[in-house]
Amino acid sequence: MGPAAAALAVALLAAAPPGAAAAWDLRALRCGFSADCECGFGPDLSGLECDLAINVVGQPLVRQQVMKGVKEFLQNPSPAKPLVMSFHGSTGTGKTYVSSMLVRHLFQGGLRSPYVHHFSPIVHFPHAEHIEQYKENLKRWIQGNLTSCGRSAFLFDEMDKMHPGLIDVIMPFLGPSWVVYGTNYRKAIFIFISNAGGEQINEMTLDLWRAHRDREEISLQDAESAVSKAVFENPQSGFWKSGIINEHLIDFVVPFLPLKHHHVKQCVVNELVQQGLEVRQGVVQEVADSIPYFPEEEKIFSSTGCKTVASRISFFF
Repeated sequence: MGPAAAALAVALLAAAPPGAAAAWDLRALRCGFSADCECGFGPDLSGLECDLAINVVGQPLVRQQVMKGVKEFLQNPSPAKPLVMSFHGSTGTGKTYVSSMLVRHLFQGGLRSPYVHHFSPIVHFPHAEHIEQYKENLKRWIQGNLTSCGRSAFLFDEMDKMHPGLIDVIMPFLGPSWVVYGTNYRKAIFIFISNAGGEQINEMTLDLWRAHRDREEISLQDAESAVSKAVFENPQSGFWKSGIINEHLIDFVVPFLPLKHHHVKQCVVNELVQQGLEVRQGVVQEVADSIPYFPEEEKIFSSTGCKTVASRISFFF
């Protein structure tokens, strides 16, 4: 590390949010200024593909988009920009599950890796009147951690609850640029997670079912159209009038479809196996039947996806 780089490192440490400086050891600082340093990054694409196929139930578009995005990104030793994906769907359809699975197969330690960062608007940005301070904090936090290691991942949960305008502060880190003094941020990964668009995806899926068509016939273009209207054109959305959308900085919109009864049964089987419990068909049926479904008359899709499966199993054992 040269004198100029060392001086910048000291300045960044001094400007870092509370607690960040302690995590930046000398090795991490060297890592930030080296294009070759991977900072605990050890992708297992075959493991990811297998995990998605076995454990992500009823989401063909998710498996397709996630694997396509990650493979294309990692095959390029000098990507033009960071990988930016946006996950959309109703509760319990697997958005958080897939995001944790993704980082688990990419980073040593998964979500516990010091190079994987998770943000929640309720926890980190709760008060609308403090939005300007949040913008400054978020910008400094992203910049500091990317300077520490360009090969980092950032997960933004509940984007539907994010204050409009806040997320645009990270725009400079998402495009094809060298943002700060030649530090390369193009190997970073950003994942946005949102329930917004879930209702529209559910309605589209239900309309298909009523037209006697299977949910697997839904194309990516159909789902993206539904998500765009619900999320990017919604004044209450964190992406409302966002430059991230206007500048087309999201590489992959990943739609999560509502789950049918047989999908929930598969979730029950998977959970029983993970808990080391005997897979009894009677228990599988009872747990799946205990979950609410919509619409009220037809009861086709799970209202909570597979979200409550784990907590319900104990009632039937």
